[in-house]
Amino acid sequence: MATAANPTRDDFAKMLDEQLGGVADDGFEGRVVKGTITAIENDKAVIDVGLKSEGRVPLREFARGEDEHGLKVGDEVEVYVDRVENADGEAMLSRDRARREAAWDKLESEFGEGKRVEGVIFGRVKGGFTVDLDGAVAFLPGSQVDIRPVRDVAPLMDMPQPFQILKMDRRRGNIVVSRRAVLEETRAEQRSELIDKLSEGQVIEGVVKNITDYGAFVDLGGIDGLLHVTDMSYKRINHPSEVINIGDTVTVQIIRINQETQRISLGMKQLESDPWDGASVKYPVGAKLSGTVTNITEYGAFVELEPGIEGLVHVSEMSWTKKNVHPGKIVSTSQEVEVMVLEVDSEKRRISLGLKQAQGNPWDDFADKHPVGTEVEGEVKNATEFGLFIGLDGDVDGMVHMSDIAWGISGEDALALHRKGEMVKAIVLDVDVEKERISLGMKQLERGAPAAGGVSAAAGGGSLRRGEVVTVTILEVRDGGLEVQAGDDGATGFIKRSDLGRDRDEQRPDRFQVGQKLDAMVTGFDRSKKPNFSVKAYQLAEEKQAVEQYGSSDSGASLGDILGEALKKQS
Repeated sequence: MATAANPTRDDFAKMLDEQLGGVADDGFEGRVVKGTITAIENDKAVIDVGLKSEGRVPLREFARGEDEHGLKVGDEVEVYVDRVENADGEAMLSRDRARREAAWDKLESEFGEGKRVEGVIFGRVKGGFTVDLDGAVAFLPGSQVDIRPVRDVAPLMDMPQPFQILKMDRRRGNIVVSRRAVLEETRAEQRSELIDKLSEGQVIEGVVKNITDYGAFVDLGGIDGLLHVTDMSYKRINHPSEVINIGDTVTVQIIRINQETQRISLGMKQLESDPWDGASVKYPVGAKLSGTVTNITEYGAFVELEPGIEGLVHVSEMSWTKKNVHPGKIVSTSQEVEVMVLEVDSEKRRISLGLKQAQGNPWDDFADKHPVGTEVEGEVKNATEFGLFIGLDGDVDGMVHMSDIAWGISGEDALALHRKGEMVKAIVLDVDVEKERISLGMKQLERGAPAAGGVSAAAGGGSLRRGEVVTVTILEVRDGGLEVQAGDDGATGFIKRSDLGRDRDEQRPDRFQVGQKLDAMVTGFDRSKKPNFSVKAYQLAEEKQAVEQYGSSDSGASLGDILGEALKKQS
């Protein structure tokens, strides 16, 4: 129980309230209150806020936004009560805290309404800058300073400008603002206003701001439009810098306006006359023209006939003789070439050109200069499973079928008679200009061979019959067999190595000599009606006949006995 000598804690509180005039109950601490300047001493202002004692506030706290030299006794100011009384018995007041609290109240309201706020960039910190928002300090990230990266921020310092609050946390005292958001919003508003004034098809001047590989950005007075490289000119342009430079003033036409994305497409070539108008009349099919090779691809080459009009020479139309060759090995960029118009499609803006058609057809030229029966000479270019390819005049090739290489021999044996790079002679058997084929014959140049296009009298094809046995004279000994002639002036033919005898030892050509005579059988004729002879066939036929006349397979007589008996009968 409390007494006058022993007061309780409640008694002390009551006595304190009486002495402070009820201040403690009002809760002054942590609040912003109004006070009156009662004196200015040195660098501090003495302020009475209605507490037991006055407080002192440094004049520098009135520096930002207020002129501390303009303060005078009797002025009313707002201050923040940090403590009612310190160790010296004075009230702890702060003008800075008062301004910050007032600023936070205002900022929270503006943030809630999405309004812009005004501030001043006054310092640099890691990752950005500090901004004074009328007493409250905010953080401005470096990425939020401008739409594009800013190298020098000095011109923006200490200058009042609008900001957008991105985030606020009063408990932690954090505020994040953006200058970029304001600029983007302003720019969007300006773009919308400018776009409303523009229309598709409108011709307008602009300044080239930037150049890329695919085009250029043109400033139309606050809004940019894209001038694509394909819309700069009708002629081929490899890079926009070939036509325009940064800073150039250009006249362009608005091609498209996308209201949703606010993108504007521009064109320059649309202000020029279209070279494709009347192209089919200017470039009729069959016309020979001169042009410049502008681009080479795997499938052909593009040739510019005039600025804005290009035609394609497909790889198949580049050369009469060079097949499956990359176009770059036939023509080169910037080369002047003569071409022929093959097809024109004005709607698709395409012209098909021929390079080889503008030149003489070497197959026609060859046929004119080398009719059937003409003797030609060339190099063996290649050997295939069916014949030899011979390089001829005019950079064309002719083929000697393996059956036309030599008389009485074909297949691999015939192909083996000649090697790649060897110079040989042949006769023209046939020329097919349409199929680009030349048929040649080499054996037709041999002695006694039928003339091209028919059978000579020397061939004697009509006087010999299959199965007939004749005496032949050896004209030439070869590895593959013997070239022979029937009688003294009869048909010439060939005896293959395998037809020189029944036994392997008898099939050696080197055991025979030129001028030697021997009996052989006509076994057939080649496509030129030239006879093929065989000693082996003659021997087998003779043996068969002897067996039939002088013995049988079961008589017990040997083949030697039978042949011996046959010879006696003949003698």
